[in-house]
Amino acid sequence: MRDGAKAVSRSRASAGEQPNHSPTGSKPDPGLYLVSTPIGNLDDITLRALKLLAAADCIACEDTRVSGRLLSLLGIRPTALTPYHEHNAERARPALLARLHQGQVVALISDAGTPLLSDPGYRLVRACLAEGLPVSSLPGASAALTGLQLSGLPCDRFLFAGFLPVKTAARRSQLGELAAVPGSLIFYESPRRLAATLTDMAAVLGPRDAAVARELTKLYEEVRRGSLAELAAHYAAAGPPKGEVVLVVGPPGPAAVAGPDELDHRLTEALAELSPRDAAAAVAAATGLPKRQVYARAILLAKSR
Repeated sequence: MRDGAKAVSRSRASAGEQPNHSPTGSKPDPGLYLVSTPIGNLDDITLRALKLLAAADCIACEDTRVSGRLLSLLGIRPTALTPYHEHNAERARPALLARLHQGQVVALISDAGTPLLSDPGYRLVRACLAEGLPVSSLPGASAALTGLQLSGLPCDRFLFAGFLPVKTAARRSQLGELAAVPGSLIFYESPRRLAATLTDMAAVLGPRDAAVARELTKLYEEVRRGSLAELAAHYAAAGPPKGEVVLVVGPPGPAAVAGPDELDHRLTEALAELSPRDAAAAVAAATGLPKRQVYARAILLAKSR
């Protein structure tokens, strides 16, 4: 930090102010606040979040019952608690924007963790920015980042991909699109679909390391690590685990040499479920061969079928 920035920081501290926040003890400035909530352990709520939620004129949340219980446990009685989720977002957004135009403090929270990840909050943010309304973030717990930290997999480059499609063909197609991403992949997944998803990942992404993290920050937190094939076999035998699941898959390995017979075998398996383009992307990522070369071979094999 430069000397000038240090001086500004010291002056704010001496005045009882915090960066991007109102003076201590006062009403927060009007605007939309994106507030992270605990993913399990209530002690992970931040002091700033507690103050903001207690002072907010309105708290928008995914499920008022879930958030109502959380706020009660935190000792907060909200002035107004309103649902905002994927099914009512188009109807609820104008009312929230009207509150913001009136100079109110509106907090947006998810059922757990950081809002905007796998929820429609980004549309509200875009609407606020388009109308010149202030937006602030109160960072905190995130299941995706916690799972990545505990996975033991590379964290320097990663992609959060949310939930995969429910149906096998669509799921494998999307995995084919992600196969060449040169970083760790983070997913949320339903416990009952976990074994099937891991099986599809092993088929499309190849022999990669992965980790299944569940019940993060809770009493029975568990992280199971291994190859995609090993994890698929474990959960197929053990059955669906309990609790929320974060699935982390390592990046593609170093380029591997694949002979013509091996390449044809991999492509034939992939083409049984994927289009030639997606099959080529998946096999190229798994083998390290040039995608253009693999795609040309996939086209020939697809025609011969």
